[in-house]
Formats: sequence, C-alpha cells, structure tokens
Amino acid sequence: MTNKTIRLTMAQALARFMTRQMTIIDGNKVPIFGGVFAIFGHGNVAGFGEALYQVRDELPTYRAHNEQGMAHAAIAFAKASFRRRFMAATSSIGPGATNMVTAAALAHVNRLPVLLLPGDVFANRAPDPVLQQVESFGDGTVSANDVFRPVSRYFDRITRPEQIIPALNRAMQVLTDPAECGPVTLSLCQDVQAEAYDYPEAFFAERVWTPRRPMPDVNELEAAVAAIRTAEKPVIIAGGGVLYSEAAEGLRAFAERHGVPVMETNAGKSSLPHDHPLNMGSVGVTGSSASNLLAEQADLVLAVGSRLQDFTTGSWALFKADNVRIIGLNTQVFDAYKHRAMPLIADAKVGLDLLDGKLGPWHASDAWQATAKEAKARWLVAAKAVTDPTNALPSDAQVIGAVHRARGSGATLVCASGGLPGELHKLWPAGAPGSYHMEYGYSTMGYEIAGGLGVKLAKPHDDVIVMLGDGSYMMMNSEIASSVMLGKKLTIVVLDNRGFGCINRLQMATGGANFNNLLKDTFHETLPEIDFAAHAAAMGAWVRKAASIAELESALAEADKVERTTVLVIDTDPLISTEAGGHWWDVAVPEVSVRPEVNAARKEYEEALKGQRL
Repeated sequence: MTNKTIRLTMAQALARFMTRQMTIIDGNKVPIFGGVFAIFGHGNVAGFGEALYQVRDELPTYRAHNEQGMAHAAIAFAKASFRRRFMAATSSIGPGATNMVTAAALAHVNRLPVLLLPGDVFANRAPDPVLQQVESFGDGTVSANDVFRPVSRYFDRITRPEQIIPALNRAMQVLTDPAECGPVTLSLCQDVQAEAYDYPEAFFAERVWTPRRPMPDVNELEAAVAAIRTAEKPVIIAGGGVLYSEAAEGLRAFAERHGVPVMETNAGKSSLPHDHPLNMGSVGVTGSSASNLLAEQADLVLAVGSRLQDFTTGSWALFKADNVRIIGLNTQVFDAYKHRAMPLIADAKVGLDLLDGKLGPWHASDAWQATAKEAKARWLVAAKAVTDPTNALPSDAQVIGAVHRARGSGATLVCASGGLPGELHKLWPAGAPGSYHMEYGYSTMGYEIAGGLGVKLAKPHDDVIVMLGDGSYMMMNSEIASSVMLGKKLTIVVLDNRGFGCINRLQMATGGANFNNLLKDTFHETLPEIDFAAHAAAMGAWVRKAASIAELESALAEADKVERTTVLVIDTDPLISTEAGGHWWDVAVPEVSVRPEVNAARKEYEEALKGQRL
C-alpha cells in the first residue's frame, strides 16, 4: 500500500504537527500546545509566520514586545500548568534569537518545557552573510543559535525540510518526559522554512501525550522504607516535583498518616496549604525558623522532587546531625543521587503512595511532632510581627502582609528575584497547589511581569498578583502592554527601594562598601526620579502610587474592581529584611583586603565553612 503524502513547506508541516498534539486534563482532551508567542523578522515572517497564519484558529499566535519576555511567558504557562501543557516561542535570527537564550537557561535550570523556534541563516549559504549573521572564521557551520546548545535539553538545526520529522518526534519526547523535561530548540534555517516536501499524512495523525509515572526499583524502595522506619527525626522536603506530579494530596496523606513534618522549597511551596499543622514553611537560606530548626536536627531527609540547590540546603551546611541520611525521591537520576543520597527513582506521586503502603502504621514519635508544633507556633508569631504595618517607610515584609490581607491565599502570587523571593518564601501564606509561582532556580530579574502573563494565560480565572522591585521592573516591563492588549488582567505591585536593595544588603553582609547598588551609591551626575506609575500608565495600565501601607490596601481593593492590568507602586526601605529564620549561604568573601570590614567578614566566612557537608 502506498503511503499517502501531503505537500507542505517545512514551516507548514511544523505548524500542522503542533496542532495535532493533545493531552488529557481533568478528563478532557485539549491541545498540548497552548499557543505560540511570536515576534516576526526577516528570519521567520515569510516562512513560519505564514504557516502560523494558516492554523491561527487551532493554534493561537500571541504578539509580544520582547523576545526574552515572550519566552518567559511561555515558560510560566508551562509551570502554571504543572508541565502538562506548554507553549512555543519563535523569533527571527540575530538578536531576536539570542534574546531568548536567558529564557532557555531559566527553563533548563527549572526543568520546564518550552519549544524555542528561532530563525537561522540560509542552509544553502547562497546569500551569506545575511543580515544579522554571526560568522565564524574557522567553522562554516556555526551560527548565533549555537549558543542555545548548552541550555537546551535537545537542540537541532533544520537544514532540510524532511529533518523536521525526526526532530519533532524527539522534541515531543523531551517536552513530555518527567526526567528529561526542559527547553527544546529547533533552529529553523530561513530558506528551509519555505521549502516544500511530500510529508506522510501519518506524521500529522493526532497523538495524545499523558504523564509517564515511573515505578521505583524494588530494592531502592525497600531500602528507603527501612531507612524511614529507623528514623527518629524525619523530615520531608517538598520540591517542585510534588506539584508537577500532582502529588500534593499524596504528600498531605503521607505526612498526616506518619506524622512527618514538611518543609518547602521555592519551587515546592504551596504543596501543602500554609495553615496545615505539619507544614513548617520554607527551608534553607530563606527558610522559616521552624523548618530550619527541624532540618538541623533531622536524621532523615526525604527529598521529594527537589534538585537540592544551595538555597534549599544552606549551601550544604543546614543538615547538622552526624547520622543524617537523604532519600532522593525523583524521576531524574542526576538529582536523586546528589550528595550521596539513597536514590528512589520514581514519580513523586507513585513513590509517596508506595512508601505510604509499605510503612503501614509507622509514624514519627510524638516528641518529634511536638517539637514541630512548637517551632511552627513560634514562627507564626515572628512572621506576624514583621508583616504587620507600622508608620515607618514600609519593609518588603509589610507590603507582603498588605497584599495578602487585601487579596488572600486564593490569589496566585508571581515573583522571581531580588529580595522579594526570600521574604515571600518565608512569609507568603500560600493556598492551593500552584498558587505560589516563584522562579528562583535561575533567579531571573525581569521574569516577573512576563511570567505573570504566562500564568494568566494558563489560569485565566485566577487572581494573578505579580510582585517585583524597581530593579526588575527596569529590566523588563514591556509585557504590561501585552497583558493589556490581550485582555489578561494582572495586579502588579512595584516595590521601589531605589536600587538593587537585596544585593546591597549582601554587599554589606560580606564586608563590602555601599557601592553601585542603590542609586545613591552609584557614579552619577543626577539621581533619577523614576515615575513607575506614569510609565505603566503609558502602556495602558490602571495605576496608583501608594504613600503608605493603608493606601496600598485601599488601592488593592480598588484595583480588584478594574478589568485591565493594574500597577500599584509603593516606596520601601532598602535595608530591612526579616531577621527571623534564614540560614548561612556560601558567598565567597575576599581572602585579602585593605578594608577591615572585609577581613572581619572573611573570618566569619571561614568559620561558617566548617559546617559544610562535602
């Protein structure tokens, strides 16, 4: 029998293939691609741009204002969808493509799926060098898009139209695999986008992708059960894998049945509601005093879906018990073995359920649970003290308190970098799974507003609140205009401390002089008075500048009734951060300095290094 074919350009085949990929959400079959963010240029407008136009009713195309921003939005969509759905982003060649590299690194670090489709040079090389082409004197195959290689889980350059067939099959494997998951880059040579080929119709058959749930090895499971049974002071670290596996309910059941306290990473926060009695809150460098007290004493750490980065482990100085053991419950072998952990390579939901069944009636001691209860009670008192309003120039914590009082734990909170992640990790009372959306794996300034747009696309009925500092706002704010244009309302709260307050505090803590972080400490002829409210209004947002915490709460209530994106600005103190909780973080201090403050900080640093577990 002769295989039926259909003649399409490579770009048309790519677009049609994307419309045929499906998944199942809540029992309903839906497209796995939520759409394509696109900024067109000479490297993609004639080929892929025309192809996207032909499928616009099946695969929506969203016009953005910055290539990095649109890729951030696409990634946030996937994160908010618990990696069950994802998006693509396409750019021209040159700066349009390389603008997306930061976003690719963000997705790579955070294990998040996104399909990046940058235009590339001509495969036939006839017009070389084309506009925006980066030429290598020693390698004729190099283009600017090669910078995507180290930050892509899978990279391919399409130099013939038929190559898109195996490339897309591999791309879908990576995008949907719980262990390999991450960014895929298909570099599309611009002449090849327009070339036709007789594609087999079978290539465009509908395919439904559902989550793979790997079962653990029997021996690894038995070893993990035996280790837990002998533990006297066990704790659970809930990472992002708990949410991506949709294992929040299984985690709650496991913790309750066995009396094991739970602490959350930035990626895992909201795995349990903040008011659950066994939720000790954030852990590590930005941890609550409750979590860190227990972590320091723990003799067993069940790390579920966490890559155990330095903020979680206090640069591997948090776990102080001599006999502490770590069980790495993770789909990714690379993560499961970190720091000589006992691996339990499995889906988080499956792994927790099997551990639960094997442990039977076993539970942690009453004394350990009492220690956890007392520690959490003390922490809640400390947290309330720093979030309550005062008459002073507000701290970040006081703004967090105001936002939560006005909107509650039902909102979805979005943030990324600077000082706010530390305060929010400690202090934001998260509600339902996924209601706390923090990009802190790559700590990308400028993710916040674009990320908020991606979250709103994934969760259109949620109250999406974006919190960010003036530094992040200055780095990337253009997707305010996109949110207005698309009718996707965000509530954006800008905390203006007139500089990079977080790094200024770190500079001071390591003995450094106040230099080049706060605007007042820079080389300047005049200090800018930046009117963030006026700037946001110019992009179509409804705005208010609040002079106090009371005014901010009032503005938040008013903004709740506005139908378009709102931006609320408040001045904050750059020096105040929450002293309760927290843990040492390894930031190397100069070994030699002419400044006594640095020398003193170096002595403290050397003493702290003694607590690291190698």
